[in-house]
Amino acid sequence: MTVKSKLLGLLEQQKGNVLSGEKLAEELSCTRAAIWKAVKSLREEGYIIEAGQNKGYMLVKDSHRLSCEAIQPFLNLKEVYMQVYPEIDSTNKAAKQAAVNGIAEHGSFVLAARQTAGRGRRGRSFYSPEDAGIYLSVILEPRGNLQENLLLTAEAAVAVYKAVKEVTGIELDIKWVNDLYYHGKKVCGILTEAITDFESGNIEFAIVGIGLNLYETAEGYPEELQGIAGGLFTDRDNASELDRNRLVAAIINNLLIETQEIQLPKEYIDQNIVPGKKIQIRDGKYVREAQALEICQNGRLKVREMDGTESMLSYGEISIII
Repeated sequence: MTVKSKLLGLLEQQKGNVLSGEKLAEELSCTRAAIWKAVKSLREEGYIIEAGQNKGYMLVKDSHRLSCEAIQPFLNLKEVYMQVYPEIDSTNKAAKQAAVNGIAEHGSFVLAARQTAGRGRRGRSFYSPEDAGIYLSVILEPRGNLQENLLLTAEAAVAVYKAVKEVTGIELDIKWVNDLYYHGKKVCGILTEAITDFESGNIEFAIVGIGLNLYETAEGYPEELQGIAGGLFTDRDNASELDRNRLVAAIINNLLIETQEIQLPKEYIDQNIVPGKKIQIRDGKYVREAQALEICQNGRLKVREMDGTESMLSYGEISIII
């Protein structure tokens, strides 16, 4: 670990407090000149570090730039592979590569401030503007087979629900199968990808990709998302006091707790807005209407078709009509 990384960790732990340059140099076993060089580099990266003659250094309290050093103190599982990028094509892609290459284990994660090729379900792109959301992919080694992948997505949705409530006090709604809503607009999407053993069908590892919108940028959402997408906060100013690093850690912590056993969480049913609603189902090229009845313990959605028969959905895209 570099002097800069160690220094950032200390500044994050003591955010809002002044730390003596002399004591920092002593603790990090380096010169004061090395401390100053590290501070200069951190400032160039966007960290707001105040300093004064004979006063030391202080990371301002409302500095919430995403970093491993700021996230790690909040994590339950601290010694894992973690990468935070200012920009990347896809966090899911990077996480999958790390898992396949054997350098990332259970609980490891990849995080970015911006994605240039964020991925959603069914090959869609996921809009990921800079600093306006949390774009996170967590590597899991769950017990189970591919049939239980649906439950893994449900557990991820509940993990996000719990984390957001814990850190912000905001309660989100869950929409089968992989979305979370706030005030009627989609604020979070989840993409779960699994690598399986060909012979046994068991999941070797899973990548849980989470895209959580914090606020709408000044440029607004693309035309196809207007009126559909939203954020936890109305704009950047209202989100300024949110500790993003703590929220990221809370999502990871809750995800690791929820996925200790593959099962349908109670909150997934309690917070779900789909049962009891008339819905439109898109399955490939085909579109039909049905009445959503209930979410079953295997994560499937039971519906009543227009001809009165009942069927079970394990995938597909739905929208609520009424």
